[in-house]
Amino acid sequence: MAHSSSVAEVAGSLRKELDRYPVGERLPSSRALVERFRVSPVTVSRALAALAALAAEGLVVTRPGAGAFRAAPPASGPAGARGDTSWQEVSLSAEPAADQVPRTVDAAGLLATLSPPGPGVIALHGGYLPAALRPDRALAAALARAGRRPGAWRLPPLEGMPELRTWFAREISGPGGTRTGADVLITGGGQSAITTALRALAPPGAPVLVESPTYPGLLAVARASGLRPVPVPGDADGVRPDLLADAFHASGARVFVCQPLFQNPTGSVLGGQRRAAVLAAAREAGAFVVEDDYARHLAHEDCGPLPPALAAEDPDGVVVHLRSLTKAASPSLRVGAVAARGPVLERLRAIQIVDNFFVPRPLQEAALELVGAPAWPRHLRAIGAELRARRTAALAALAEWLPHLVPAHVPRGGFQLWLPLPAGSDETAVTAAALRAGVAVAPGRPYFAAEPPAPYLRLSLAAPASVAELTEGIERLRDACPPPPR
Repeated sequence: MAHSSSVAEVAGSLRKELDRYPVGERLPSSRALVERFRVSPVTVSRALAALAALAAEGLVVTRPGAGAFRAAPPASGPAGARGDTSWQEVSLSAEPAADQVPRTVDAAGLLATLSPPGPGVIALHGGYLPAALRPDRALAAALARAGRRPGAWRLPPLEGMPELRTWFAREISGPGGTRTGADVLITGGGQSAITTALRALAPPGAPVLVESPTYPGLLAVARASGLRPVPVPGDADGVRPDLLADAFHASGARVFVCQPLFQNPTGSVLGGQRRAAVLAAAREAGAFVVEDDYARHLAHEDCGPLPPALAAEDPDGVVVHLRSLTKAASPSLRVGAVAARGPVLERLRAIQIVDNFFVPRPLQEAALELVGAPAWPRHLRAIGAELRARRTAALAALAEWLPHLVPAHVPRGGFQLWLPLPAGSDETAVTAAALRAGVAVAPGRPYFAAEPPAPYLRLSLAAPASVAELTEGIERLRDACPPPPR
């Protein structure tokens, strides 16, 4: 079988044969499936992952260390009938008070990048490292060492372990910086840090300035908190300070959230003169700048020296800095940090405790072990080299198969390429056609707080298993993205 179809065939055969097994009987092992279908263990693993929905449907039950077993069929009739939940539509849709902004809890933009694709589909939509690029060995060793540390399972300090806070402070400040561990709070990853910052800095109903386009997870958090995202356009050099100053004045906002380094999705880097102008505009408005420095560890090999964090150039507490280890390590290493100065730090601490209590100590210990090991800098160098190779291969593949899709900006860091579609394109139809062609991409609409100026696609460089899979995915995308009419 061709590899592109073998995953789907194995998964389809297993689903069809499920009824042959009596309740409680063990399903075939991975080794048995490799021998039966004459495919690789990787193919079998992907097929089994594609069948994870069976467990959600209650048709299969998994027992760690024992395997998967046929479950009893779901109950039917009066005893298994579900109650009437239609009343919830009324309750969840009740109108807010006249002076409140409706909360919109919509995870669609996040699910567009978090949901795994179906069998045989190449993922060009995700935002995490594939298995081949993750430091799984180093993570396993770090977790094992962390679990054996004295007191590893005790209650941690609520602000985070002092050693880990100090490490983050050094990373944020850079050489000779003045940030200390006392300025840092440990969070459960970057998304948690964004939530904490917005809840601490903006009351419900308040406007929050965001880059346009921007990370969908930020927009989702803001709306779920009852805030009003106000877009501020930018270009290849980041947000435009003149429009930012106008937006502060027009909206009365007291918070601006930005990604100055390798912005998601455009990949732009905030230019040197604009950095000072952004901070000046915030000071003039009496506002905070929330700096989401998510891609500091995702610089490509050829990017050159990185600019310092905005927080490193801010002595007055204007910048609330966010950082995470998740993107560079593993989606399951949910460890990040918030750094701030002044009275706002106590409010951030209070929100963090109310929302989450604390980050589990074994996870903090493991993170500390990981970043302190010699394997960590080697891993970051390997990521930089691989992302550069993937960027080069993706641009070559686009030039060959989709020459009319030219990236708005060629980044030297981060995971993504931001591709404008021909005018008049229906990006929803394009992403659906891409999925039918066997490749998953992210539509551009969820990245805009208001109506988008044009249709876009976001392509992930990191999600595919290899460079070869990345280029094959772009070749498949050709059938879903016809050239503009002449």
